[in-house]
Amino acid sequence: MATKVGVTHREVKPDDAGQRIDNYLLRELKGVPRARIYSMLRKGEVRINGSRVRPTRRVAAGDRVRVPPVVVKAPTAAPSAARSERLQSLKSRILHADTSILVLNKPAGWAVHGGSGVSIGIIEALRLIYPDEPLELVHRLDRETSGCLVIARKRSALRQAQAAMRERRVGKRYLAIVHGDWPESVEAVELPLRREQDSSGQRIVRVHHEGKLARTEVSIARRLQGATLLDAYPTTGRTHQIRVHLASRGCPIIGDTRYGERSVNRRYAELGIKRLCLHALSIRLPLEGCTLDVEAPVPDQLQSACELLSPDARS
Repeated sequence: MATKVGVTHREVKPDDAGQRIDNYLLRELKGVPRARIYSMLRKGEVRINGSRVRPTRRVAAGDRVRVPPVVVKAPTAAPSAARSERLQSLKSRILHADTSILVLNKPAGWAVHGGSGVSIGIIEALRLIYPDEPLELVHRLDRETSGCLVIARKRSALRQAQAAMRERRVGKRYLAIVHGDWPESVEAVELPLRREQDSSGQRIVRVHHEGKLARTEVSIARRLQGATLLDAYPTTGRTHQIRVHLASRGCPIIGDTRYGERSVNRRYAELGIKRLCLHALSIRLPLEGCTLDVEAPVPDQLQSACELLSPDARS
């Protein structure tokens, strides 16, 4: 069952100041589809202090937000036994928890947000587990990427963490298995990236001179058969950054269906390597009064992939 709600006006509270208007609305308009929220922003139906705004506009305390008529879905029924089991499995993957921050070892295959054919994402699942907390994603990981994902339990923690990321004070380390022999001389990739749409309408990122500059530092962890295990350290946080940067050097991440080669991925799949070989291994996040330092165990699938591609492995 759904309820239609007319035009409303909301005043931004001090605790909500500093967040983007799209994120503010996603929190405020529970039961309204994400697609509708982005549609109303795109069409100019949302106003702040009487003016149209872009989704990236940040709200300030005291701002008056006009929200157009919306249809609000009723809360879903209690989760099924299968979903409850899945939620408990997700809860068991929490690597760190304090009063301000959660760090989850995100499994590959989970989107961070629901929508676009995904009924429930990481953040929606965690909100079911912690229904009384204003949980928000500090950053994102691609659906097929596993590893450290940071979630704020308080608005103050979200502001601190996102400020640290904007100021590039956060240390991130990823493991990637790429196809081919990574050049010993290439210790960093620094190229501008721009988001586009391909002929099918799918979002894609390309190296483009009009894009935003992005930098990924790289070191070789291990040489494999026809592949290389890399440590990747992104110093910027662009969409698909590591995947595009590594592919731009002729060494796409194994299992990357968007930036790799289909025939190459098929050969690895025949060996049993059937996932994107990218893992957010660790994150170092400075917060007020402490520095959070968390590492996510390497998934069994990636350890198995390294063993299969080991120079010592017998065919």
